[in-house]
Amino acid sequence: MSETKDFTIEIGEVAPVTPTGQQAPKGRTFEDIIERVSSCLSEWTPFCLVASYFVFSTCMYMYCSEGLIAVFWFIYMCTNFYIAGATVLEAFMSITPCREAREVITQAEEKDWLFPTAHSKLPILDLIIVAYLPNEKNIIVDRAIYALEQLDYPQDKIRINILYNTPVSIEPLETELHELPLKYPHARVIKVPNSTSKADNLNYFLTLDTGSDVIAVYDCDHYPHPNGPRWAAERFMADTEVDIVQGRCIVFNSNDTFLTSMIAVEFDKIYAVSHPGRSTMWGFGLFCGSNGYWRTSLLRDMKMDGSMLTEDIDSALRAFSRGCKTVHDLNVTSYELAPTTFGAFWKQRLRWAQGWAQASMRHAKMIYNGVQDPLHEGTKRDFTARFGVLSLLLIREASYYLVTQYTCLVLSFLIVKFPSSGEELWKLVYFQYPVSQWLFIISLMCLVATLWITNQVKSEFVSRKMIILFSITYPFYLVLSATIGLYGHARQIVKYSSWNPTARN
Repeated sequence: MSETKDFTIEIGEVAPVTPTGQQAPKGRTFEDIIERVSSCLSEWTPFCLVASYFVFSTCMYMYCSEGLIAVFWFIYMCTNFYIAGATVLEAFMSITPCREAREVITQAEEKDWLFPTAHSKLPILDLIIVAYLPNEKNIIVDRAIYALEQLDYPQDKIRINILYNTPVSIEPLETELHELPLKYPHARVIKVPNSTSKADNLNYFLTLDTGSDVIAVYDCDHYPHPNGPRWAAERFMADTEVDIVQGRCIVFNSNDTFLTSMIAVEFDKIYAVSHPGRSTMWGFGLFCGSNGYWRTSLLRDMKMDGSMLTEDIDSALRAFSRGCKTVHDLNVTSYELAPTTFGAFWKQRLRWAQGWAQASMRHAKMIYNGVQDPLHEGTKRDFTARFGVLSLLLIREASYYLVTQYTCLVLSFLIVKFPSSGEELWKLVYFQYPVSQWLFIISLMCLVATLWITNQVKSEFVSRKMIILFSITYPFYLVLSATIGLYGHARQIVKYSSWNPTARN
């Protein structure tokens, strides 16, 4: 062995003695053991925190007086009413942009799809497909060929960039990818060296002088609508103040499982209702990680922060802090895959929850500070936008605790005074106090109105039956989402970092 004093063990040697007096297992170093123990603690600590939170909260309510319980009940019903009210307001605000998007499509059809901007005046577009080959090796070629052949955009104005990283060589796939430019002149395939994340891939590309005016970012599982890039380009051409165009993402594997059908409805509610409604209501939009179009100069200046778990949300909030204008265009559509198993769904949403916690902590200061960009000195953040940031970053994060506390309160009721009939259970959960009746009925009306609007703008992959099932399971969905939010907060507290750095956002 070399003379360096490490704990590397070779075959036939006696294992070194650890500080506890025991021999380390052969083939492992003492540092490996410490790392494994640390990883185990990091893995299980968030679970223990969330579990103890539910146990402690439920037990606390079991010992509270009737008067104190009434106070808590009123607070939770009022806050849940606020959340339901804000949601339905966003839904109603989305009606106008949805109608306008349909009118634009109708006008285009009447003109035989003759777009306002001539081909020669369209911006040069770099469309990036970001891939991590070990996870997406089965779909990358299909998505690349689709983008190269199906997108309706002048070939001399668009380049399809396959931006991938892989820790090991994957042949013959990589050779097949690198042969694409031989058949398609507007294709570019780049293997990013030393990359461990989507942020690394994008930041590497942003160092290249490609001469583009607009950059589109797509995850590997997406099928952009053939007219999507053109609608985004038209939006930039129509308004020179627009910096980012975020499109609508649609789940197309809704029929695979019950879970994918519920996610498909959720995505319609988020991308077709909540996002355009919030943009209208609060005056700002957000880039959502995929199917987003940036002015190249802006994205190249900002780059992606690889230290953030959801670098897309962070970049969106940094752009807003600088006074940049983001719009949601419902005609810029893209079709993506939803997780088909609960395990994949759980991992994805935990990543989102922790990433949102990170981003909220970093950007909550936008509630009180001004625009942080000399190029946008004339842009002011008004009270409406500040309250929108408060609602998005703080109230939304706090809602996880409000929903779960209400759940623990109901659980304490079930333990202390278990109902003997369905009628008693209904009264116990919703009608403990007279004011509950009004708050519950109004909140229910808000939910029905939101889902009715969602039904009006649902995608071709979502049926009315799916929306009805989503409505029935919505209370359980809220509790699950809140629990995942708590789990994300717990992960952030312990600085949990055992995620796949290239997992899709």
